[in-house]
Amino acid sequence: MSDWRDDRVRSAIEGRNPTVFAELDAAFAVIGDVQFLPGYSLALTRVPGVDRLTDLPRRERVRFLADVDLVATAVEAVCAARDPRYRRLNVEILGNTHPFLHAHLWPRYDWEPEEIVGKPVWGYPDDRWHDPVTALGQRHEELRTALAAEVDRLRASAEYGFDG
Repeated sequence: MSDWRDDRVRSAIEGRNPTVFAELDAAFAVIGDVQFLPGYSLALTRVPGVDRLTDLPRRERVRFLADVDLVATAVEAVCAARDPRYRRLNVEILGNTHPFLHAHLWPRYDWEPEEIVGKPVWGYPDDRWHDPVTALGQRHEELRTALAAEVDRLRASAEYGFDG
């Protein structure tokens, strides 16, 4: 069996992707492999082989973006509750490195270095992306659980209780 990272979408569909914290209508909510910005999460497409948002029919695009909004709202709520220096959430659909549709949900904090806090997260030095201290691990299980609980709470609320 291949490493789940080799095909993150298919491994999520097969239940082998350990980063998944919620299965939504058009996306999987996953916690990021790196947590130097605590709460970093993504929304992955549920459709194997989809590379770009425009690869989906318009109705499916809207469903995917609604799931991105749901996960973003959950990440923002959890991060704001856990850290008083939470600042905002950046939502990005890039796809320049990994050829599958996904949206990055980057919490931003006032404690970030002054030279980077107002810039895209991709400006962080390479060593931040590979630091074992902030790599996703067991110490992030409480955060992952809080994110999952907030997604569940939002899905049960009237605001997200529609069939988009």
